[in-house]
Amino acid sequence: MTKKATFTFMKQRFCYLCLIILTVASLLPFIILIVNSTRSHAQIQKGFSLLIGSFFLENLKKLVSNDNIPVMRALFNSVYVSFMCALLTTYFSTMTAYGIYMYRFKGRSVAFKTIMAIMMIPTQISSLGFIQLLVKIKLIDTLPALFIPAIASPIVFFYMYQALTATLPYSIVEAARIDGCHEFRIFNTIVVPLMKPAVAVQAIFAFVGAWNNYFIPALVINSKMKKTIPILIAQLRSADYQKFDMGQVYIFICLAIIPLVIVYMFLSRSIIKGVSVGAVKE
Repeated sequence: MTKKATFTFMKQRFCYLCLIILTVASLLPFIILIVNSTRSHAQIQKGFSLLIGSFFLENLKKLVSNDNIPVMRALFNSVYVSFMCALLTTYFSTMTAYGIYMYRFKGRSVAFKTIMAIMMIPTQISSLGFIQLLVKIKLIDTLPALFIPAIASPIVFFYMYQALTATLPYSIVEAARIDGCHEFRIFNTIVVPLMKPAVAVQAIFAFVGAWNNYFIPALVINSKMKKTIPILIAQLRSADYQKFDMGQVYIFICLAIIPLVIVYMFLSRSIIKGVSVGAVKE
C-alpha cells in the first residue's frame, strides 16, 4: 500500500472509532435508565451497575398504585398537549411564513422584523402578563392554555420561512392560481405536502419541547388530574426522604420517553424520504 492509501485507511478507521465512541456515549444514559428501572431503591443507592434487576414489575406496580401520582392521566395529558402543540405550531407557522414569503404587501418587512424581534424575548419575561391574560379569559388551570399559545411560534416561523425560500418556487403557486385554485386550497394541497420534510422536523421539535416543558405548566396547572409528566416527575423527586423511591422515578422517566421514541420513529421516515427528493427549480 502507498502512503496515501495507508493514510486514507487509518483516517477511515479513526472516523469509525470516533463514531463508535459517540454512539456508546449517546446510548449509555438510556441503558442506565432502563437498568435502574429494573432495580430497587436500595440497589440503586449502592451505585452504578449494568446488571438487569428483577424489580421492574414491582416498581411499575408501586408507581401506578401511587394515589398522589396519576401516571396514566398525566401520560394522556402530555400526549394530548404535545400533539396539539406540534399540530398548531407547524400548521400556523407554515401559514404565516407562506403569507409573508408569497405576498408582497406594505409592511411586509416590518412584520418579518417584528416577529424576529419577538423571538429574542425569553418566555420568563412575559410569563406574568401571560398568566394575567389566562386569568382574564378564564383559561387558567386548563389544558388548552398549554397548547393554544403554540399557534404563535416565531422560531418555527423563521425555520419554515427559510425552508419556503429554498423549496417553493413562485411559478407553482402562480400556475395553481391560473388553474382556479383558491389560496387555502393552494396552501393545503400544494405548499404543505411540498414542505412535509420541514414540517416533520419542526413537529418533532415542537412535540419534544411541549413534552419536556415544565415552566409554563407549573405556573398554569393546579389540579392533580391536569398535570403533565414533567410536573409529576418533579413532584415524585421532591417527596420526603422516607417516601422517596428512586426505582419509581426511573421507571416513570422510562415510561415518559416511550411516546417520544414512537413519534420520532414515525416522523423520521418523512425526514429521510425528503432528503432524497430533489428540489423543484424555477
